[in-house]
Amino acid sequence: MVEQTVKITDPTGVHARPATVLVNKASSYEAEAKIEYNGKSVNLKSIMGVMSLGIPKDSEIKIIAEGSDEQEALDGILEVIKKEGLGE
Repeated sequence: MVEQTVKITDPTGVHARPATVLVNKASSYEAEAKIEYNGKSVNLKSIMGVMSLGIPKDSEIKIIAEGSDEQEALDGILEVIKKEGLGE
């Protein structure tokens, strides 16, 4: 299992468009991927799960990957977060 904490810097938080890109990226890996925020953990491969967290700007989230390609999955997801301007 690998994990990384990220601070959300996008002024509108994790909204629909970047959440969709994140879900699509997470779904391209074998590893199980989760996102944790405010004591809740949801499947990062579920758009409804991600949107249900309502993650605002300046939040700290944790990305967790577990499985055969977990490091690759984590790196890919973090790359999308940076590329989409979501967080750092």
